[in-house]
Amino acid sequence: MKQYVVIGCGRFGSSVARTLYKMGHDVLAIDSNEEIIQHVSDEVTHAVQADATDENSLKSLGIRNFDVAIITIGSDIQASIMATLIVKELGIKYVVAKANNEIHAKLLFKIGADRVVFPERDMGMRVAHNLVSSNILDYIELAPDYSIMEIAPLDDWVGKTLLEIDVRSKYGVNIMAIKHGYEMNVSPIAMDRIGKDDILVVIGHNKDLEKIEKQVWS
Repeated sequence: MKQYVVIGCGRFGSSVARTLYKMGHDVLAIDSNEEIIQHVSDEVTHAVQADATDENSLKSLGIRNFDVAIITIGSDIQASIMATLIVKELGIKYVVAKANNEIHAKLLFKIGADRVVFPERDMGMRVAHNLVSSNILDYIELAPDYSIMEIAPLDDWVGKTLLEIDVRSKYGVNIMAIKHGYEMNVSPIAMDRIGKDDILVVIGHNKDLEKIEKQVWS
């Protein structure tokens, strides 16, 4: 189980924080707005009102002990840059920061952000799933209960046919397509065999997709 700190809990940040917490991870949510903190407090491990541009405040919260920091401060670019710089200097190895535009993104990369996301391109839920496992390559929410995942095959699926892994009966999901390099098989059949470097496009109910995710995380 990893420890995540989410700084800035607007719509995007709270979505990341809630999703990581639902996935069983330790999540500290930080925002300068007390009302926002009260709103998310029941959906994360800890929620604290604090000024993310104050190095001493972040130090006192034990930020250096976290594995990943996600900086999702809204329109205040200066605060976003300051918070990113502070958490990086405090020793957090992997820092993800939200950018409002390309110039903002370049600045974030220059001061040490490991990854930059744009809220209009990256839903909070998708970012959370990507952070937890390198096997989960993409995550798109279709509706409140159904999603599509792009995943690398589990080790025990490699070399087997779709009939042999039988994800429909084991997990209740369907494999929509298989990517082989630049080729996309959009009508896979039961005897199609899964290669080590293939990417599987899976659709299903979120609860069923979570069964696969739990195997990926373990």
